[in-house]
Formats: sequence, structure tokens, C-alpha cells
Amino acid sequence: MERKCVALISGGLDSALAARLMLEQGIEVHGLYLAMSWGCCEKGKAVASAQALGIPLMVLNVGDAYVDVIRSPKYGYGTAMNPCVDCRIYMFRIAKRYMEEVGAAFVVTGEVLGQRPMSQRQRPLDIIEHDSGLEGLLLRPLSAQHLEPTLPELMGVVDRQRLLAISGRSRHEQMALAQDKGITGTSTPAGGCQLTDAFFADKVKDLFAHDTRPTTKDMELLTIGRHFRVGPALKIIIGRNELENLMLEGHADTGYTCIRPRFAGPAALVAGEATDGARDMAVSLILRHTKDSKRPSGTLDFWVTPPPVAAAAGGGAPNGAGPAGPRAGGGVNGALWRCEPPAEPIEATPAGVSHA
Repeated sequence: MERKCVALISGGLDSALAARLMLEQGIEVHGLYLAMSWGCCEKGKAVASAQALGIPLMVLNVGDAYVDVIRSPKYGYGTAMNPCVDCRIYMFRIAKRYMEEVGAAFVVTGEVLGQRPMSQRQRPLDIIEHDSGLEGLLLRPLSAQHLEPTLPELMGVVDRQRLLAISGRSRHEQMALAQDKGITGTSTPAGGCQLTDAFFADKVKDLFAHDTRPTTKDMELLTIGRHFRVGPALKIIIGRNELENLMLEGHADTGYTCIRPRFAGPAALVAGEATDGARDMAVSLILRHTKDSKRPSGTLDFWVTPPPVAAAAGGGAPNGAGPAGPRAGGGVNGALWRCEPPAEPIEATPAGVSHA
């Protein structure tokens, strides 16, 4: 058996300690970080952790298949929309493929027996190992002496006597070890998974209730702006600051239309078909979230990205949108759209999907 492993690196203390224990036994360690665009563990901390350990780090983005895991977890949810057991299985299946790709012999993780109520008890640990296809090849160095020996231990590749017997939710032992081994700058457990947050979970529930094929892009958008559900297949997202305005504009694509005012107001992203009614609703929401002193009188000017089809073809677009092309002052790929302000505000409710 090769003296080489793949270690899941989250940027947290436990994963750094697990990798260090392998390095101290002369095991070649290849780090793996799985990135989620809507936020989970901190990528920067994972990169810094790998650099401090002196190991290579592969960063992989989870695909749309992971959204299906969240939507229909075989082993259910935790406190909110966190499918902890299914999530670990998904990650370890990827780790197994990476293990085979780099010619490693086993996978290492910083999991601690009893630390997490849903995924780190004995039964879930066994399920995760079995369903990921890593039976006998999934080593948890921090709690190894509480668990059955793995193949690397049985074959003498890893010295079991140098592994640990940590369990429970207290982190005193890990903190003492980190101080002893000079490990600093790791994430705290409170950084945690977005899916355990009740407000974010409500947004996820709304997305799954109205979209039959949500993507990682849809999940990422849940972290941006104020969300208004205005139809079964239509949602409008309003930026809360200039950074979010730019992010919403960056997400403009087929099926996601950004309407950005040429006055000092928030951008709106229409997720769904940008009909006349949807654009009118977006304008109403933009005006609702624009300071009174910043609202212009008379005709309103906006950049629409991507441009309406007629504009992209070079002709006149609906509601006065002009031809596509680079523009100064915002909406680089957008088309100018002029409209009159609504006679009366159009009401829209957050529908429990965001802080309005």
C-alpha cells in the first residue's frame, strides 16, 4: 500500500491536525478542498492551512449534482436544510476519485467521534464510509483509537499507536495540540455551514418549492440581496449595496436579467422570464428601495443586461430599449431602457425568503 493519502482540508483546526498527524508519520499528503459558491468553509483559510502544512491543495467546485443532494437527501436533514450525512458521502465520493487519480491509498478527514450530532456518531460514520465506497480506506486520525482499524493501520502503513482518541464536543484537546504543533489561523466551528442557518434555509426551501432544476448559480444568488417571490417561476432580487449591485449584474445571463438604474438606486435581477410585467415589478422594487432624495422625476433610465432580443438584433426593443453594445457608466453589456415610473407602487412580499 502506498504511503500517500488525500486529506480533506476545510480550513478548520481538525482537518489541519489530521493532516499533520499523517505528515509526522512520513505519509505524503495531498489536500482537497471542495468549494461551494454560496459559502461554507472558508477557501482562504483552507489555502493558508495547506500552505502552512506544506502540502499541495486541489480546489474543486461542487457541481449541480450537489444541489440534488440538498434537495433530496437519503438520510434527511439536520436542524435546518443541512443534509450532513449525504453531504459527507458526496464529498468522500469525490475524494475517492481524486485519491485514485493521484495514486493515493486512503483518505483522511478531521472528523471527531461525537462532535456533530447528525454526522459524527458511530452509526453515521459507518454509513458514510460504506456509501462513499471507502470501506477500510477512510481514516479519522483524531478519533482512530475509538474506531475499528482501517486498512492503512492493519497493513502497517500508519502506526495506530500514534493516532488519537479524541471524542465529544469539547475542543480543549485540539486547541492544546494546535498550540503544541504551532498550528494557527484556522477557522472556528462557528463559521459553519450556511445550510444550518434558519434564514438561509428559508430561502433554500422557497427555491426548491418553485424551481424543479435549481443550480449552484441559484444557490449562490441566495446569498445576495433581498429576494421577492412574485410568481411561481419568477423572483426578483434587489441589491443592498454597490458590491451586491455589481454581483447581480455579473450574474446576468439567459434567464437572469439585470435591470440597473442610471440614478443612485439598487440593481434588480429578474430570475425568470423578463416580461413587461416582471420589468415593471423590478422598477417598482428599485424605486421602493431608493432614497426619496435620489429618485429622479419623469422618465427613468436603466441598463438592461443581457439586452432584450430585439435590441441584440439591432432593432428597436420593447419599451424603448436601444441596441446592444458597450456603454459608459454601468451595464457594460447592457442596453438602454427608458420607462415611465409606475402610477402606483406595485406591492411585492418577501414571502419569507429574505430580510426585506
